[in-house]
Amino acid sequence: MSATIPTLSNKDSLEAKASALQQAGCMVIQDVADTTQRNNLVAELQTHMDNAKVRVDDDPDEFYPGLTQRVSGLVTRSETVRALMLHKEATSMCDHFLLPNSEFGYQLHVSAALNIGPGARAQVLHREEDSFTYFAEPRPNIILATMWAISDFRADNGATLVVPGSHTWPADRTPEPDEITSAEMPAGSLFFWLGGTLHGGGANTSSDWRYGVILTYSLGWVRQEENQYLNVPKHVLDTLTSEQKRIAGFDMYRALGFYDPRIK
Repeated sequence: MSATIPTLSNKDSLEAKASALQQAGCMVIQDVADTTQRNNLVAELQTHMDNAKVRVDDDPDEFYPGLTQRVSGLVTRSETVRALMLHKEATSMCDHFLLPNSEFGYQLHVSAALNIGPGARAQVLHREEDSFTYFAEPRPNIILATMWAISDFRADNGATLVVPGSHTWPADRTPEPDEITSAEMPAGSLFFWLGGTLHGGGANTSSDWRYGVILTYSLGWVRQEENQYLNVPKHVLDTLTSEQKRIAGFDMYRALGFYDPRIK
């Protein structure tokens, strides 16, 4: 029997969503981002995407496949992302899965726009929590990841590959082919996966580009994968709301992250 990803509506209960994500380690919620939000995001990032270097001489041993546009630093580059990173669908799952291990909150771990082009190969399957080798697998919840579908995600255009249930596996367990499936979803959907779930970008065998925005969240006491302190310059930081600053990781966590405001 092939692996399946739970697909829910934005009208389903928090309990139903949390239960589905806990059991499968991944889920899709449909109809979260509307057309206006998606169009605004594309417009805000268009220049950066146009300037993104696209490798055509792909090295199969590289972690990131070629034939793909990648842009990070989205807190600085997109007002729409600043809203999406605080969307209730995302924060409600972060509250459920991350707060038990991080009593003073969680933070944005990675922000990136990914536009997978025709001919791109599949990415190696990996876990978001692979940097935290101190913990044995299966690890406690350290990261919760989301992918916003800006375009339709299909199996043939590079929809994210995922292995449902792999968040409970020991380190030496590898997936069989029928345990890997594609996170197919219409534009506007939000795909979740736990940090311990195996996943990777899919191969694009179509003639379409597949556009998604990944926003991941981590416990407030771990180091962020994306260095927000360098990616968010002071003049942008001064325009953020207190909640945006908090989620981007600019608040202290107990004694972690103090600074001298007299230094400019």
